[in-house]
Amino acid sequence: MSGKHITQQQRNLYMKYRQVGLNQTVSGAKSGISSRSGRRIEEQGSTAKKPHHWRTREDPFAQVWESELVPLLEQEPTLTGLTLWEHLEESYPQHYSQSQLRTLQRRVKHWRATRGPDKPVMFRQSVPPGHQGLSDFTHPNIAITIAGQPFKHLIYQFRLAFSGWRYAHIVQGGESYSALAEGLQNALHKMGGAPTEHRTDSLSAAYVNQHEQKQLTLSYEGLCEHYGMTGTTNNLGISHENGAIETAHASLKHRLDQAFKLRGNTDFVSIADYQAFIDRSIARLNQLTKTRFLVEQAQLQPLPAYRFLDYSELCVKVTTSSTISVKRGLYTVPSRLIGETLRLHLYHDKLIGFVGQTQALLLTRVYAQKSSSRMRCIDYRHVIHSLAAKPQAFRFCKFRDELFPDDNYRQLWQRVDQQLSSRDACKWMVVVLRIAATHPCEKTFGMTLLQQANAEALPDIKTLQARYLNTRSQPEAATKQHDISDYDQFLPIHKIKAQQAQETNTCH
Repeated sequence: MSGKHITQQQRNLYMKYRQVGLNQTVSGAKSGISSRSGRRIEEQGSTAKKPHHWRTREDPFAQVWESELVPLLEQEPTLTGLTLWEHLEESYPQHYSQSQLRTLQRRVKHWRATRGPDKPVMFRQSVPPGHQGLSDFTHPNIAITIAGQPFKHLIYQFRLAFSGWRYAHIVQGGESYSALAEGLQNALHKMGGAPTEHRTDSLSAAYVNQHEQKQLTLSYEGLCEHYGMTGTTNNLGISHENGAIETAHASLKHRLDQAFKLRGNTDFVSIADYQAFIDRSIARLNQLTKTRFLVEQAQLQPLPAYRFLDYSELCVKVTTSSTISVKRGLYTVPSRLIGETLRLHLYHDKLIGFVGQTQALLLTRVYAQKSSSRMRCIDYRHVIHSLAAKPQAFRFCKFRDELFPDDNYRQLWQRVDQQLSSRDACKWMVVVLRIAATHPCEKTFGMTLLQQANAEALPDIKTLQARYLNTRSQPEAATKQHDISDYDQFLPIHKIKAQQAQETNTCH
């Protein structure tokens, strides 16, 4: 056809059809060319394309490529074509145009492929069943809220290298030993066995000083020894050595992202509700590996009879303010513990305190948002009875704002502080908190009083005390009135003793 280039494939087809006996017109039609082009092909004979080894245009970098650019690439092979072009633009102003950038980039790419250094090779692994399990922590792609409040957390994930079976759970705080130990042991007990090797990245990432890093190493070694596993780590910064768990992070987060979109929001009623959501996604992923997991499960080592410790220990003394300080967090404790030294078990999400061998408290662990800040976990129930004895201490208490159970009580304090005198406002608010602490009506009680405060119809202290604090009537004690004559039997005895005492004094 006129104006169209005849390809080598069309030439070959035309000659093939001619060799089987077809005429020029039919052979040309089958090859997509005209009969005239077919005659010209026969006249020219074999026209196989010869290798093109010469340049069709002048090389714009002929003067600088071997003398300047190649030495730079040999010294630092990661230099890009754009960087080299900017170098030429500074060295030779107005000599090289922007349109030549793509030519230089192709030249650099060709140099790397033909004369550049060797690249690292990824060796695909075939791990035998029951040999290796991997652990790692990751951040979710989407912000999560619990009851409307932002929830900062990590997701711990364990995966078997052979079958791909996995387990995941929520971790509050950083990549601590307690988070790793709890997640790993949950995974081992859920799958009913332990692999011979456990692989993870550097466990010291969550710690600051050398002493804690050493303690962590000893604890981790003890954990692996307890389950008969050999602990290994990948080289620092070489994430592909943990490829089996890194790809699992990507697939899990993609699955969660899709589930969030289908669900329509990322807000959960509680942490347990959020964990159940993750468990459902993990269960679906494990269904894809069910056959291989059954093969691997038969090769796992049996589990010991009991779990290894998955907490850190710390001893703290309760201050006269009924508080303890733990890892840049301030916690209130029951005032009966003032002066006691508590032995704490630190988990990633809770604190358990012991007096001797007796558990004395259970607290939710809090974490500072920044490394330079501190967090407070204040429970007004721990101190309200002491505060009731000296209510004026409420106004300037350092953690006054954290004493309020919820935002209704904070707003209520603002209203009361405006409507009453300073002294009466403190007394009134302390009475309200005492009532909230001793009655199962904390939320509704605060909402009701706030509505009354907005309507400027606050009940006085005596009304509140009569309604909530004095509702229990004291039972009358059963008494018996003795006859007065019954006391006469004591009189002779007293008279004899008095007479004896008088005679003694006379003798002396």
